[in-house]
Amino acid sequence: MTVQTTSYYDIVAKLPSDTVVTFHGVGWQDYEDLLEQVGEASGLRISFDNGTLTVMTLSTEHEKYARFLEGLMTTIRLRQRINILSFGSATIRKRKKGKGNEPDACFYVQRAEALGNRIHLDFEVDPPPDIAVEIDLHHDSSSKLSISAALGVPEIWRYDGEHLTISVLQQDRYLAVPQSQALPFLTGEILTQFLTRLRTDGDLHALLAFDQWIQSQQL
Repeated sequence: MTVQTTSYYDIVAKLPSDTVVTFHGVGWQDYEDLLEQVGEASGLRISFDNGTLTVMTLSTEHEKYARFLEGLMTTIRLRQRINILSFGSATIRKRKKGKGNEPDACFYVQRAEALGNRIHLDFEVDPPPDIAVEIDLHHDSSSKLSISAALGVPEIWRYDGEHLTISVLQQDRYLAVPQSQALPFLTGEILTQFLTRLRTDGDLHALLAFDQWIQSQQL
C-alpha cells in the first residue's frame, strides 16, 4: 500500500480498535515523521521493518493486560527490592538496522543499574530492555519477533488471552523456555495463573494474591 507521507497519520487516526494496517516502501524518515505526529498517543503500536510500516490499534482489554503485568513488576520491585525500570511501550528503534518496534510493555532488570536515574533513552546507543511484552489477543506478534531479535531484546513475554509464554533470544531467534531469564522465579505458568485471576477476581484481588505469593517465595 503506497500513500503520500502526509496521509499516513490521517489514515492511522481513523482506524477502529483491533485493526492492523501495513504500508510498504516506506522510508525511515517517513516512519520517524509518523512517530512524531502520533506522539505519545495511547492505543497505537507502530513497527518498522526495512520499509514495511505496520500500525496496530488496541482495545481496552489489550491495555488492561499490559498494565496488569506492569503492576506485577511493581510488586516485585517493592517487595524484593529489585531495581526494575519500566519504560512502557517505548519506541525501540535503530536507524542503522532499519528496525523499530513498540512492545506493549518493557522492563530493564539486569541492565537497570547501568541506566541509573535516566528518563530519556536513545536506542541508537542505549541497550534494549531486558524484557519486552507482547499482548496477542486479536493479532499475532510473531511477525515482529525478527525485529526484536535484530534490536537485541533478550527476552519476550507473549500473552494470547489464555497462556503467557516466555522466549529468550539465542543467536538470531527466540526459543521458548519455562522460566524468565531476567527474573528466574517467574515462570510462564505462574504469570498465566495471575493473569487468569485478573479476569476472574479483578485487578485488586489478583495483585494482592500475587503480593502474597511473592512474599512466600525464598528468593
